Amino acid sequence: MKLTILIAEDERLAREELAYMLAKEPDIELLEAAASGTAALALAAKHKPDVVFMDIEMPEMDGIQAAQRLAADADTEMPLLVFTTAYDRHAIEAFRLGAVDYLLKPYGEERLGQTLARIRSRAALRRAERQAAASGAGMTKPVASFTPPKRDKLLIEDGSRMVVIEARQCLYAVKEEKSTRLHLADGRTFVTKQTLQELEERLGAGFFRPHRSYLINLDGIEAIEPWFNGAYNALLKGPGRTCIPVSRVAAKEMIRRLSGEE
Repeated sequence: MKLTILIAEDERLAREELAYMLAKEPDIELLEAAASGTAALALAAKHKPDVVFMDIEMPEMDGIQAAQRLAADADTEMPLLVFTTAYDRHAIEAFRLGAVDYLLKPYGEERLGQTLARIRSRAALRRAERQAAASGAGMTKPVASFTPPKRDKLLIEDGSRMVVIEARQCLYAVKEEKSTRLHLADGRTFVTKQTLQELEERLGAGFFRPHRSYLINLDGIEAIEPWFNGAYNALLKGPGRTCIPVSRVAAKEMIRRLSGEE
């Protein structure tokens, strides 16, 4: 089954380049393209595409506004969204709108291939859900989702004694030479021989590795700020306003989890 794709892009060369790259895929059917957010809405209503590649900076109505209009239309199913832009400052808003991906221009075939893999996976899930609904074969019992193990307490060596720490007190941990320094919300720190991976496994789903040298409590994040080249900084709560680097690879997953998506 082919995926129908609508490209919304006001720059002709960028529009044609993306169309050329997508046209190589045998399971993709390209629809009439749009040069503005307003045109994208009209064409989406007419063709009901499976996917919209939405540029953000467009005349009349930008891509974020157009996506919000699509999401608000209760009469039609929201198409899968991929935002395309030369800037990374809209990433948080894009993922709040449920975007499948966020492509920074210029993008190559390998990066586009990753996006298409995500689109195909999401589209296959949608088709399965539609078939189940149509046949009345929906599950009668909820399927338990996997939840990473979680410990409410940690036992940390502190000299000659052992200290019991509540997991919610842990703000972040940082890798040092041959140890890990654990920072608590009240300002205390402890050095432990446990690795970041071990701490992550013990603390569970509420903690996240934004960078190979850090583990942070998602509840401790106050704000996320773009840095450069697709990376971000996470500002933590508290008087110190600690700034933790978030790698480009980890940024999308962290934003997805903070947005409450499954």
